[in-house]
Amino acid sequence: MANKLHQRLVLTVIIFFTGIFSATYGQEVGLSFSYFLPKNGYFSVPISPFSLRGVGVDLNRYFALQTGFSLYRMSGLNIKDIDDFSSKDALVGPNFTVMIPVELVLQFVGKRQEFRIKGGGFGFGTFDNKLNNGNLDKAIREFEGWDVANADFDFDSGLGFGYFFGAEYIFYVTRQWGLSLEGNYFIGDAGFSLNGSYTGGNSAGPLETKAVDYADAKLDFTGLEISIGIIITQ
Repeated sequence: MANKLHQRLVLTVIIFFTGIFSATYGQEVGLSFSYFLPKNGYFSVPISPFSLRGVGVDLNRYFALQTGFSLYRMSGLNIKDIDDFSSKDALVGPNFTVMIPVELVLQFVGKRQEFRIKGGGFGFGTFDNKLNNGNLDKAIREFEGWDVANADFDFDSGLGFGYFFGAEYIFYVTRQWGLSLEGNYFIGDAGFSLNGSYTGGNSAGPLETKAVDYADAKLDFTGLEISIGIIITQ
């Protein structure tokens, strides 16, 4: 419980300072609607209007530093680095995920259009996590070769980090605002240790119970983000 409260406090502070940064230093503000297609997970969407991206400062004509945040309602993410088994289906979800990128942008600016190549790092935190017990039991059945399996796991989630790269195209309808299309590919993970036991077996034999501790398991935040946004110049 204390760990979860600590994560929520840290995320609240980060979002607060992100808002200060946008109000003080932003030359452009982007309000975006993003869609995340995770690897081995389920299509997810942000919680509108809690997605503010493209906030930053121009370093010179060609380079800029940007940040922002998105609050996602993740439908399902996968867990990797489990010693015994793996799955192509989401093992966690749904949950809420706050993602904060920091990116260096190479930009080519025209009178009505801009093209940006970007990359950098990001941090994320999840809360209200739930295990997808159906997919978890299926993965165990396939690993053990059993007919039935039932998992009873506890988990401990932490903050995660990673890197990303992408591109953005902007068309200015007027001098004050424009439309943007953006795609980014994220590669990151967070500690998500699992421990407990699972019980199962074949229909012709007795049931068996195994105790497990997957301390090195990680929540996989890998996937493609597609964003459609509005850019407002200040």
